[in-house]
Amino acid sequence: MESDLISSISIGLATALTWSNLGFCLGGVLLGMFVGVLPGIGAMTAISMLMPLVYHLDPTSALIMLGGIWYGTAYGGSIASILLNLPGTPSTAVTCLDGYPMARQGRAGIALFMTTVASFFGASMGIILMMLFSPVIVNVAFNFTSAEYFSLMVLGLIAASTISAESPIKGLAMVGTGILLGLVGMDLYASVPRFTLGFYELLEGISLVALALGIFGVAEIIASARTDQSGTLMSKVTFRSMIPTQDDRRRSLMPMVRGSGVGVFFGILPGIGPSIASFLAYAWERKVADEPQRFGHGAIEGIIAPEAANNAADQAAFIPTMTLGIPGSPTMALIIGVLIIHGITPGPTLVTERPDLFWGLIMSFWIGNILLLIINIPLIGIWVRLLQVPYGYLYPAVVMFMCIGAFTIHNNPFDVFSIMVFGLMGYGMRVLAFPVAPLILGFVLGPLMEEHFRRAMTISFGDPMVFLQRPVSAGILAITALFLLFSLVSFIRAKAAGTRARGS
Repeated sequence: MESDLISSISIGLATALTWSNLGFCLGGVLLGMFVGVLPGIGAMTAISMLMPLVYHLDPTSALIMLGGIWYGTAYGGSIASILLNLPGTPSTAVTCLDGYPMARQGRAGIALFMTTVASFFGASMGIILMMLFSPVIVNVAFNFTSAEYFSLMVLGLIAASTISAESPIKGLAMVGTGILLGLVGMDLYASVPRFTLGFYELLEGISLVALALGIFGVAEIIASARTDQSGTLMSKVTFRSMIPTQDDRRRSLMPMVRGSGVGVFFGILPGIGPSIASFLAYAWERKVADEPQRFGHGAIEGIIAPEAANNAADQAAFIPTMTLGIPGSPTMALIIGVLIIHGITPGPTLVTERPDLFWGLIMSFWIGNILLLIINIPLIGIWVRLLQVPYGYLYPAVVMFMCIGAFTIHNNPFDVFSIMVFGLMGYGMRVLAFPVAPLILGFVLGPLMEEHFRRAMTISFGDPMVFLQRPVSAGILAITALFLLFSLVSFIRAKAAGTRARGS
């Protein structure tokens, strides 16, 4: 096994260290940091905007670049959280609680430096886990049939819709909507158009690029059009001010380890994601702290634990995505979309048939995180100046590039029209507090679920008990039922508690 690992690492390094892939890795992490610094945009919008580009790139280079954007946003997001009390990404929102008070105490430099170190440590734990356990997961997955894959996808969708949403009912509704949108187009088995409303442009299905750009990018721009989110820096950050004290280093070690453990665990689970991992890491750290009253007033543990957790979760999220073909977040769903665009089937066969892509991506994670560790601190001054740009100047250019990118995929104005329709839909969902992430997961997994469901039913001659007769499939469905039951009970109790509080 050790020799196989060394051989795989060699294949990965040979792929990741080519000049072109190094360039895409550097470009991805820089763009990720830029997106992370700007509050409200996020990795999802950036990756959606670049989806048209991946049609013209080698799949390995495309994944290396998009992966760099994904984990680069976690580094950049902490900068705005600490300096301006504006979370660049949802997963760095908890960093504001202690990061901004540290900045007001004149310790912004220390906070920025230590979050960079914690981010690198957490990401390293996630990468190591992926290197050691991905082959084991693949060996298990080879014994999976369509019944197990269908059950796994159901688990991922239910977990994503019930855990990540305040209302599990709304989450489930969005999953159903996503599945319906994913079924638009030609039925591959019966060769009959479905849900096309008479538009021949929809015979090949709804464009993932148009959907993602609309409900994330355009919806965000509409919501922010009348809001000036630009800020001003409160104090100058120097290199000397970034050196932590001995007490800071002592207080940071164990929170870094615990936060990484939380992030790795929850990053693997579909539907959890870095945001929940970072909040849980913060809550755990506050619970085990000797002086919990320090939290919220500039405790360095309050930024170390969540930053290590969200970066570990970012890297660990690639494990089910690449080895099982099960995306645990909407961003990972887009990663699977990139593979499908290039005719590559995500799952265990990817690891064995395309080891250059799989291990090249893993080795690029090491390179990208090392680059982020080196360049993050010197570039802080640039990111701070970018925060001064009024969003009224930034967003019109973003809309223009989104429309150009969508049009160039098929040279079809219908895709631009689709972006605007989905943008209005996404804004309406935001106003009505419907979660967007379950819709994207349902859209990507819906066609795959249908394929595995129909294949399993064909093999079993139409007997639906096949999903319960296979032990692994039955176990996964049992866990899914527990997820659903727990979420619904928690939601009902929360509603009842709120009603009693209003009554009193």
